[in-house]
Amino acid sequence: MKGNNKRKHRFLEVFGVSVMVLALVRCVFPGIATSSSDVAEVADSLAVDSVANELPVAEVVEEPAAVEPESEAVLAPSVSARYVPDGERYHRIRSVSSYKGAFPDSNSVQLIAANRWGVKPVKNRLDAEERKDELVFIDCSPYYYIDPLHSSIPYLVPRAAVLLQDIGQAFFDSLQVKGVPLHRFIVTSVLRTQEDVAKLRRHNGNATENSCHLYGTTIDICYNRYRTVEDPDGPSRRQVRNDSLKFILSEVLNDMRQQNRCFIKYEVKQGCFHMTVR
Repeated sequence: MKGNNKRKHRFLEVFGVSVMVLALVRCVFPGIATSSSDVAEVADSLAVDSVANELPVAEVVEEPAAVEPESEAVLAPSVSARYVPDGERYHRIRSVSSYKGAFPDSNSVQLIAANRWGVKPVKNRLDAEERKDELVFIDCSPYYYIDPLHSSIPYLVPRAAVLLQDIGQAFFDSLQVKGVPLHRFIVTSVLRTQEDVAKLRRHNGNATENSCHLYGTTIDICYNRYRTVEDPDGPSRRQVRNDSLKFILSEVLNDMRQQNRCFIKYEVKQGCFHMTVR
């Protein structure tokens, strides 16, 4: 019985000394004491960073459901923080709050600018060929793609040609800083001759006789189709939703309009941004 009491007393002495030593260490080195919640937070943070570094950019972006053309409101995508390998942060895709609100310029407004900066209406394609001192051929560019044209020809006044080139360069730059694979937007209508307008009005009663396209100042850019830029002999680029590209294109066009470079109308039925240089 005495032996048990002696061992118990010895244990309590050792335990007491250990507690005093730990208390002394904590007072001298307070940084050693780290709560379990702090450890958990650090572990969770490391886990998130590890996953984010392993995922490609496309898997980190959360894109919204497709925007109905008739809807005026634009739902900008929710984008989490994304980083390139050297730590530089990609820019967010913001779009505009409303397509109709951001691009409201009617045909009558654009017609004033077309008369100011444009040429006299071109009669036909032969007339356009003979007026090359006034017009610029725009059928070839690394920044945009010209759709097969049935009711217009690929000519613009120099001022409008420079605008189109600047929009293409700005679109490429914006795709680059947002970590999105390069795409070219598609031009669907440019200069219309008087013969083109007459033919178009026979098939489309809504086509206006005094179109801005007659003056070589006006461009239609499709917002629901794009051309991927990739090496035909190389690996395929990752797919990007047209909605995301439309968001980015609208940012570029909104900047151009706010810089007083052009007037823009958001066309729902035609599926394009209808713009005139100013």
